[in-house]
Amino acid sequence: MLAKIVATLGPASDSPEVVRRLIEAGVSIFRLNFSHGSPEEHERRLKVVREAAREAGREGGVAVLGDLQGPKIRVGEVPSAEDGGLAVAMGDDVLISAAAQRAERLSPTCVLLPTEYAPLVREARPGHRVLINDGAVRMLAVEPAPSDSSDVLRCRVMCGGVISSRKGINLPDSDVSAPAVTERDWEWVAWAVAHNVDFLALSFVRRAAEVRELRARLAGMCSARPETDERGEGGSMIPVIAKIEKPQALAEIDAIVEAADGIMVARGDLGVEMDLAQVPVVQKRLVSKAGDWGKPCIVATQMLESMISSPTPTRAEVSDVANAVLDGADAVMLSGETAVGKYPVLAVETMRRTIAATEAWVRELPYEESPPARLVESGYRTAALAHGAWHTARDMGARAVACWSQRGGTARYLSQNGFRVPILSYSSDKRETRRMVIHRGVSAVYAPELAGGTLAAWSRRVEQDLLERGWVKPGDPVVLLAGLPLGAHGATSTIAVHYIGNPATGYMRHG
Repeated sequence: MLAKIVATLGPASDSPEVVRRLIEAGVSIFRLNFSHGSPEEHERRLKVVREAAREAGREGGVAVLGDLQGPKIRVGEVPSAEDGGLAVAMGDDVLISAAAQRAERLSPTCVLLPTEYAPLVREARPGHRVLINDGAVRMLAVEPAPSDSSDVLRCRVMCGGVISSRKGINLPDSDVSAPAVTERDWEWVAWAVAHNVDFLALSFVRRAAEVRELRARLAGMCSARPETDERGEGGSMIPVIAKIEKPQALAEIDAIVEAADGIMVARGDLGVEMDLAQVPVVQKRLVSKAGDWGKPCIVATQMLESMISSPTPTRAEVSDVANAVLDGADAVMLSGETAVGKYPVLAVETMRRTIAATEAWVRELPYEESPPARLVESGYRTAALAHGAWHTARDMGARAVACWSQRGGTARYLSQNGFRVPILSYSSDKRETRRMVIHRGVSAVYAPELAGGTLAAWSRRVEQDLLERGWVKPGDPVVLLAGLPLGAHGATSTIAVHYIGNPATGYMRHG
């Protein structure tokens, strides 16, 4: 399986037993959703993942992504009721106030709603859409309330429904002034650095400057840590995944992709903020754009949504997963399906089988040479070697590719070339091996015992690992990339073809 599975941890999936089964089912990256849960809860989940990965023999091959909440505007507290909240109908008035403590029904056709985001009453102008719960309740801002209070906005309900506590509010027509990284988010950033989280996802990105701000702060935080501690954890900067869920981001997408280490097509809010009919096309554009820049792309939201409550997905959902793989996504993500769903392991198994079936069909298609445009322009030596390895693997019918990639660069370049065979990547830096798993086709191996050794010893280990995984059989050709000394950054300098079980090719010549 080349495309990766990201699973969100939550009450339904954070026990040691379920996490272990999720890893066995095919999860490569676990998502910690910082919008929910306390630091103590997420610390416990992180420890469970690390221990389960160690027990599964994948200590350096399972990553954790921390997802920052960002400036999410939410409804405040709504009194509980038999229907789960306050029902509003078309034509009703809804007064939104930052001063209100709790929601209440003021009259049969008027409801007061609290919000923690005080600027909302100024930024939502008359005629602007105000959407609640991913657009389930749709309203238009009308005018200030009759009292002319500066902290109250009157909205008219255009499509009714039930409003409950903490549901999100979207303002697709308004210029929201909230920063991309809130004060609460900065606390989570510091937590992520202190706890060796492997990736950080930045929500509601609108401009490349927001990504650069986070990266600048991260650079300072991470540089204060040792390069490698006693646990084999590197101190290099945490990669930033920019979540594309605002229309404003599309206007600056090249700059955002360049500034970020990867992107996520976050279709939930994206489908609320813009015309829903445009989302499939935008998804394809974003996956392609990430490919042009040689950056990984995650496709997320409602991929197997019905499996939150059903053991069987819809046919459309299965097709959605397959189409994301066909688009070229590096990873596909499960949210509520694994966080709160009834069938978290079954959802992952369903996604894995769908990915495998799709990729089996793709392998039968003619090869198309399409190196990323930015990769060609870069002129990097390792990038050129990776593209040469693509030609070699295609021409020799290689069953796998293996590389030594101390900081993940060689693995990243290999993945960008669209190999149809698995890539096994080695490093003596445990954190870097975990970061490699986001790349399509890359499986990472933490091998500190090989650092400083010979290429012959490493190639023997590669053969052993490939046979144990069942990816090759005796006589199969594989392509190897490495350089001396093993464990040094930027040392890749050699490509070789190795035949499994043939001692004459069980080594690589350097130079």
